[in-house]
Amino acid sequence: MSLRRNIAGMSMKGGRKDNFFFCLLEYFVDDERWFLRSLLQVKDEEDLPGDEAIREWIKQYDIKQLVLDFPLTNPPCHECKLNCPGAFKCPIPAVSEIRTRIDRLLQEDREKLEKYPKGYEQDRNNDDLVQHGRDWHSKIPTTHILSRSFKRRLKRGLLPYWNRPLDYVIWTHYYDALLRIFNQTYDSFGNTSLVIISRFSYLRRHFPADLELLEGHILLVLIEMLRAGLVSRNDLQNLYDIELGKSARLGIIQALEKKLNVFIYEHDLEILVKQPRAFESFLMAVSGICLHQKQTRPLPPWVGKESDSFIIPIF
Repeated sequence: MSLRRNIAGMSMKGGRKDNFFFCLLEYFVDDERWFLRSLLQVKDEEDLPGDEAIREWIKQYDIKQLVLDFPLTNPPCHECKLNCPGAFKCPIPAVSEIRTRIDRLLQEDREKLEKYPKGYEQDRNNDDLVQHGRDWHSKIPTTHILSRSFKRRLKRGLLPYWNRPLDYVIWTHYYDALLRIFNQTYDSFGNTSLVIISRFSYLRRHFPADLELLEGHILLVLIEMLRAGLVSRNDLQNLYDIELGKSARLGIIQALEKKLNVFIYEHDLEILVKQPRAFESFLMAVSGICLHQKQTRPLPPWVGKESDSFIIPIF
């Protein structure tokens, strides 16, 4: 078999001493198929500290692209040299652009309420209903009536010391789905501890110069699978349940195996099913497959650096 390319994924969540997995997928031209070649856990490397193990794996397998569920860029404030006029008067073009877009959305919402108050409230109440079989998760929050929660998020605005411009793009496409399915919202650094930020800053200085770092998000991958009909909402809601999580992860993995033509050995499949952290690293590697297949959602150029490095797969 002739090797064509590889892609690795790694979940960086957790504390300094937390175990993590490194998932390597390789594509073989003759088979026209991806193979899960290696699924490595830090504690298996008895003679190497975790940080050194990552560097050794990248070197050993000649990794050129690594997908992480970790913010690779900083909020605008972190790199700004201006005499700051305040967060809500930030003159950075991307921040100003988002402020204008938020004001426009809220203004359009006010006009709907003033022009059709009864119809507006009826639509709002209907939008809040939970209806089985309803394809609500495919709706983009900005293309229908603004949900109450999304409207509150918009009114809080984008904080340039906490959010990246990317956050606004994710809010406008996934806010309602994230909240309804996972009871979570999105902020670039909302689930990232200072310990992990410092750890990654250290690691990054020791990575090979030619290693391309890419960013993904576990929950966005799962929502896109739901929108494509590859998984059910129950699968996603059961994913991190102690009793039902294994079955849910197995169903999701099998759907990806079939859709993307991925081969997984039985031993590795067992690890992916039993270990949520291994499963998340696998989803990051899967995002890399979609990037190679040019099946990703384009981001607007005004987002900045994230438009080139952030992966939202399309299934």
